[in-house]
Amino acid sequence: MLTVNGNTKIFAVLGNPLEHSLSPVMYNAAFSALGMNSIYVALQVKRDQLGDAVQGLKALGIQGGNVTIPFKEEIMPYLDELTKEARLIGAVNTFYWEEDRLWGDNTDGAGFLAALQKVTPNLLDYTGTLLLGAGGAARAVGVALALAGIKNFTIVNRHRERAKELASLLESLGSIVSIRNWQGQGLKEAFSENRLVVNTTPLGMSPQKKESPPVEEKWFNKGQLVIDLIYKPQETLFLQKAKARGCETLNGMSMLLAQGILAFEKWSGQKAPKEVMAQALERWV
Repeated sequence: MLTVNGNTKIFAVLGNPLEHSLSPVMYNAAFSALGMNSIYVALQVKRDQLGDAVQGLKALGIQGGNVTIPFKEEIMPYLDELTKEARLIGAVNTFYWEEDRLWGDNTDGAGFLAALQKVTPNLLDYTGTLLLGAGGAARAVGVALALAGIKNFTIVNRHRERAKELASLLESLGSIVSIRNWQGQGLKEAFSENRLVVNTTPLGMSPQKKESPPVEEKWFNKGQLVIDLIYKPQETLFLQKAKARGCETLNGMSMLLAQGILAFEKWSGQKAPKEVMAQALERWV
C-alpha cells in the first residue's frame, strides 16, 4: 500500500468533469504493482483557469499526466513543446517533462488503432468510416485511420465549421471526405454508406446515460462495426441500438487501456504492467 511522503512523485489528469475518469484507478494500480513511490490524482479545472492550472503544474513539480474533456485542444498554447502526433491531430491527451520543457503528446489515435486491430486485424475491409463528432477525439481517430490506409470518411457534427476543419486535415492525408448534417436524411444516408461507425462525442456518458446522438435504431445495418469511445457506461444507448440490429460493437474501454499504456510509459519512463491496469479497470466498471 502506498505511503505518501516527501519523496512521492505526483501525476495528474486535468479535465472537467472528472467524476467519470478511471485514469486514477488504472495508474495507481500500476504504481503499486511496480513499487513506485508515485500517486496519480484528478484535478478538476475551470475553463477560464486552464492557463493558471498549467502554470501550477510547473510550479508544483507535477511529473506528468493526462488531459481529457474539454481541454485537449485548449491546453496546447500553454505547453512548451508539442510532439508531431499532437500537432497533426491538433489535440493533447498526455503531458510529460523532457529537458525542463513541458511536452504535449497524443496517444489517443495509436490507442484507438491498437484496440481496433484486436477486433479486426484487416482495417481495409472497412472501406467507409462514419465519424460522429469533430473534436479532439474525432481528429485522433480520423488521423490514425487515415494513416493506416482508410480512404473514405463521412463526418457528422453539430457545428459544420469544425467538420470542415477535420475534413481538410483528412484530405491532406489523402482521404476522400464528405460532410453530412447532424440530423435528418443526411445522417440516415451516412449510416447506409459506411461499415465502420465511430461515436466520438460525449453524448451518453455518465451521468447522462439517456442521451445519444440523434440516430434511429433502424439505421444500423448488420455487418457494421459500431464503436463508442465512451467507457462509462460500458454499453451506451447508442451501442444498445446497434447491438439490437446485429452489429458488432466495441466500447471505449479497450482504447482507454491501450492509450493509457502508451501514456504511462511516456511520462513514467517505466514499462507498463498491462494486465494489472486491465484488471483495475475491470473492477471499477
